[in-house]
Amino acid sequence: MRLIALTTLVMIAFAANSILGRWAIGPGHMDATGFGLLRLASGAATLWALCALQGRRPRESWRRSLAGGASLTLYMVGFSMAYVALDAGLGALILFGVVQISMFGWSLLSRQPVSMLQIAGASIALAGLAYVVWPGAEIEAPLWAVLLMGAGGLGWGIYSLVGRAAEAPLAASAVNFLLATGLILPFVWLAGGGTVISVFGCVLAVVSGAVTSGLGYALWYRVLPQLSAPVAATVQLSVPVIAILFGALILGEPVGARLMLGTFVVLGGIGLVILCPRPQPRPGKGAKGLSGSPPNA
Repeated sequence: MRLIALTTLVMIAFAANSILGRWAIGPGHMDATGFGLLRLASGAATLWALCALQGRRPRESWRRSLAGGASLTLYMVGFSMAYVALDAGLGALILFGVVQISMFGWSLLSRQPVSMLQIAGASIALAGLAYVVWPGAEIEAPLWAVLLMGAGGLGWGIYSLVGRAAEAPLAASAVNFLLATGLILPFVWLAGGGTVISVFGCVLAVVSGAVTSGLGYALWYRVLPQLSAPVAATVQLSVPVIAILFGALILGEPVGARLMLGTFVVLGGIGLVILCPRPQPRPGKGAKGLSGSPPNA
């Protein structure tokens, strides 16, 4: 129950990031890459301060740190720039749809045990999300924004896979955020970031960085070792549903029977993945995770 509660809290934090990002970038309170830079910097400051308070020195293996920082940068650039044109819910669907595909794909390539019921449940959940925001006359999704959000989803999928091997979640997250803050600077310069800044936009970026990203991601790194890659991938498909609901309440984005039906389908698929019996690895077929350590179930 504690794991379920923590995972639910993380999913709410992820959805809040979509709302805060769309709220700041969509109406023009802040430019996309400037928002991403301030979000990363405030997250790094918060995490390093927490490490200092706990008397810990943030450190991680250089390979995991480089992979974590680079993938976090890819996610942040794609996420921020895509929300110039995408609604919060639609952006979250594309993002976590790609996350699911990338994490499931890695599980299959690395021959981690994945049952047919888990594959079926993940497919049902993804189909439910596709039904919720399938492009229609009332939904516009520019190709460039879809591709950028897809790149962000790939970055987040890699970041989640790397995080499954983190021994000190808070310290690893602090290092990742600091590296990503530096790595995003060329993108900010190329995109002319920092040209649109408002007090309200900065507040949204800092809240997203310090609270729902910094603390949320550190908590995600804490629960990831207790989840198999298929479960970690599929449970994140609840985020678009949460984002759509909050988008309707906070940003006034439309909601109707289509959303409600799709929500039940998504939750049913997630439940199937989580509750089905855990498949056992075949002798001699167990594969190592992204970091070289055995995958956690």
